[in-house]
Amino acid sequence: MNNTDRNPELRAQFEINYYQYLDNEGKELSDLPAYLEDEASLITLYKSMVLTRLLDKKCIALQRTGKMGTYPSTLGQEAIGVAVGHAMKQNDVLAPYYRDMAAQLIRGVEIKEILLSWGGDERGNNNSKSPQDLPNCVPIATQVTHGAGIATAIKSRHENRAVVTTLGDGATSRGDFSEAVNLAGTWQLPLVIVINNNQWAISVPRSVQTAAQTLAQKGILGEVRCEQVDGCDMLAIYDAVKRALENAYSGKGPTLIEAITYRLSDHTTADDATRYSSPDALKKGWEKEPIKRFRNFLHHRKIWNEGKEKALYEQCEEQIKKGVEDYLNTETQPPEAMFDYLYKELPHSLYEQREQLINKTKGDDHE
Repeated sequence: MNNTDRNPELRAQFEINYYQYLDNEGKELSDLPAYLEDEASLITLYKSMVLTRLLDKKCIALQRTGKMGTYPSTLGQEAIGVAVGHAMKQNDVLAPYYRDMAAQLIRGVEIKEILLSWGGDERGNNNSKSPQDLPNCVPIATQVTHGAGIATAIKSRHENRAVVTTLGDGATSRGDFSEAVNLAGTWQLPLVIVINNNQWAISVPRSVQTAAQTLAQKGILGEVRCEQVDGCDMLAIYDAVKRALENAYSGKGPTLIEAITYRLSDHTTADDATRYSSPDALKKGWEKEPIKRFRNFLHHRKIWNEGKEKALYEQCEEQIKKGVEDYLNTETQPPEAMFDYLYKELPHSLYEQREQLINKTKGDDHE
């Protein structure tokens, strides 16, 4: 039989579902699940987004004035972290990447601790309220393999909890991501993977990163349940994470969620996005941003007003002011602290270096 005589059979067929409840103006596109009708819960979600945005603005100001290190803004992406933080149970495990301040706040990380972490102080990564959560992961995609490893332990212990790990769109091009997806699907791990597709891997646009029509479909390689959501739609992303976690708890394996957003800021405070992004794209991104959309939704529901908005901003500003004061008043650690968070027991070679640094510091103090 030659090539022209072949009659190929369809071995498999896939589809990626897309979920959205609110349009850009906050109007409902369909009926909401019953549990999303609770007014108190809706207001809580909104308050968390506002706190995140105001703290984000303050973090940038602290960095610009030399009071904190390089910082990655969450501007325009607040709904993802808020959804993740509120959807998780307290005994679940978060394996975050560096743009997850919103989820960390909800998981119990104090503002002071967040600022300490970005200020280069490892004490900021010691979260007593969610001690099994991992700290910010700056290396790209390695947190996904960490999450898969923790999910393996949870499954082997027959524990009724799950792991949520997050990453940016650029991280889906890394081998760590593909390996974790393959393992999660093969072993049916209680793992939820949330991709923040903000369209940029630093300065590399989504169109150059991969030829895949969606990032969600990359879950197919491991037979992982995968879907797309409007990541600027608070209700859509929250519902997606809740459903994914319920599947994980009930033994139905992993889920990969691609949340579509737009980065309304520089990649970090060490970046200048005006050098590569277009003003038109940024304008369209602002038209879809999550906080205004969700505030409009609350107004449509007649459960929010300008008075409540003003009170919320005052409350958040006071909370942030207290956190910043606590951060700035924290006593600086000695130089040798750089050795103290690497190992349970410091190797002899590093112990010698630590002692040398202490002796040098003492000598400098006497000069």
